[in-house]
This record gives sequence, structure tokens and C-alpha cells, in this order.
Amino acid sequence: MKTPAPHPDTHRTQPADVCVPVTGRSQRVRVTDPKVFGRVAVLMGGWSSERQVSLWSGQGVADALRSRGVDVVAIDATPDNVLQLKAQGIDRVFNVLHGTGGEDGTLQAVLELQGIPYTGSGVLASALAMDKLRTKRLWSAEGLPTPDYLWARSRADLDEAVRRFGYPLIVKPSAEGSSVGVSKVKSADQLDAAWQLARGSRGDGVVIAERFVAGGAYGHEFTCAIVDGEALPLIRIEPDGEFYDYHAKYLSDATCYHCPSGLDATLEQKIQAICLRAFECVGARGWGRVDFMLDAHGQAWLIELNLVPGMTSHSLVPMAAAARGMDYASLCWAILETTLAPIAEHGR
Repeated sequence: MKTPAPHPDTHRTQPADVCVPVTGRSQRVRVTDPKVFGRVAVLMGGWSSERQVSLWSGQGVADALRSRGVDVVAIDATPDNVLQLKAQGIDRVFNVLHGTGGEDGTLQAVLELQGIPYTGSGVLASALAMDKLRTKRLWSAEGLPTPDYLWARSRADLDEAVRRFGYPLIVKPSAEGSSVGVSKVKSADQLDAAWQLARGSRGDGVVIAERFVAGGAYGHEFTCAIVDGEALPLIRIEPDGEFYDYHAKYLSDATCYHCPSGLDATLEQKIQAICLRAFECVGARGWGRVDFMLDAHGQAWLIELNLVPGMTSHSLVPMAAAARGMDYASLCWAILETTLAPIAEHGR
């Protein structure tokens, strides 16, 4: 991890790495014997636009759990084979099936019906978090900071968004992950392409236009990983390009990540508490990631919630866990331990 260069900060009183952990509700049942988990299916791949990222994530998780002695079956998920997991002798699931099907409550419902414990959040929280529009509505109702937005039901609504928010602004789909379909629009001649991209290949996706948050001395793109009720150290992101898009996330070696983030310790703890509240207010559990922007005044603005985050070599949850002293295999083990809670407790 790249250590950030010093930034002017007259309010810094202590280094970020002495922050007291911000914690919520723990769910883990600590074990040392891999046999306790039984036969574990790592679900990956799938049928969403994030299929390749999921395959990368799943291979990493499967290898890590095997290295700790867990009986792992790596499964490239299809709508058919996820219905047969119980019949195949699967005892629990580590879900890294990103996007549609695996992250939106569909898989969670299938696993609930089969009585199979699984990593991550339940049906309702998963469905809410996958829908960025409704997540923002919930956060706003709870008094949590999220950038002003407009539900663009037609191309003409983007012109209204420009009148409200000015340039640049963000145009994105409500129900995609990994920054698929997201555009930073800086001029009128980019609106048509952004509209088409956000609506997806079928041309029927829900589109959000969002006020762009300009950063200050620290930069403005950050994320907060959450594992078992603990907000891990914040990560500051310097993307390779205009913003943290798919290329910058998964393909570029020029994107820089700073953990510790370089923020004042008190500010970091305040933001961690906001992110933990944003995570819990949708009913999320187990693990996940909250992405936010930081403006020039040090105000955090919640962008989106990821309840099946990436676990690739470029991914942010493993990076934050490492800053907390947890290696990749230990992180995978800890996430799997959350499935040992009673299923009635875990899945709702």
C-alpha cells in the first residue's frame, strides 16, 4: 500500500493509525477447526455484468480457505445449480457472486429456502443495497449525508439535473456495481452517451443523476470496509483517470490506494461511525463496504453500499483488513465465521 504524501492539515493532532476501532454489532462465532464449517461452496462467476470480477474474487477466496484446511467446492453459479446446493451436500456458502442474482437478494432467498447459511446480508438488505436510488432515499430519511440526486426517468431529466447541479455531474445506473455504466459528465455533448450507457444494453435500466462532490486537500474518493460490525481503516483512492471506474478498479496499476488514509484521527472516527450507521440502517450484516466522497470542508457524502465487495488482488476490503493486521486468508476465515450464527438470526 502506498503511503500518502503529507497534506496541509492544521487540525491533525495524532496519526490516523491510533484511531480507536469503531464497532457495531458482532456476529462471529470464533472457531479454529476447519471441519466446523463442513462443505463450503464458494459461489462465483454468475450471469451479471460483473462476472469476470466475481471469478477473480472467487478464485482468491477458494484458494485462501483451502490453505486453512476448509473443504471448499468452487462453483461457477448458474440459476440451475444454485437450486441444487443442498442436494449436493453443501453445508454453507461463501458468496462472492457480484451484481445481479448474487447481490440483489435473489441468491439469498434461494439459500434461505434451502436452509443453507451464507456470508453477507439477508434478502431485504441485499435488495435495498443493490438499488442505489432507494438506498439514497433511505439514507436521506435517516438524516445521513448523500449527494443531491435526481431520478432520471427520461433523457430530458438529465437537462433538469444540469440545471440543478451544474457540471460536472455523475450519471449512473441504479442497479449495477463495479462502476459499470457510470459517467462523469462535464459538458452537454456528453449527456446522450451517458444516458445510453447508464440505461444498459436492454435500454430499460433506472438512471440516477447525482451532484458531483469536489474534493479538497485530501482528494475526495474514499471507502470504508466493514467486517463483523467493525469499521476498518479508511482507504483514500487516487484513481487512474477521471474517477474510480472499472478500469481504475480492476485493470490499472496506476491507481493509488492510501491506507492509513492520512485523515485526522478524529475525522476518520467520525466518518467510520457514519459509514457503520449507513451499513446497519439498511439491515446489512456480516461484511461489506461503504463508498463515500469527502468534500473540501471535510464532510463525507455517502455514495453507495456494496454488500458483496470484490476480493481480488486490487480489492479494498482485503487492503483495509491488512491495515488492521489481518491477512487475506484470515479475512476469508473471519467472514466465513459469521455464517455460524443461527440462520434465523443471520438471514433476516
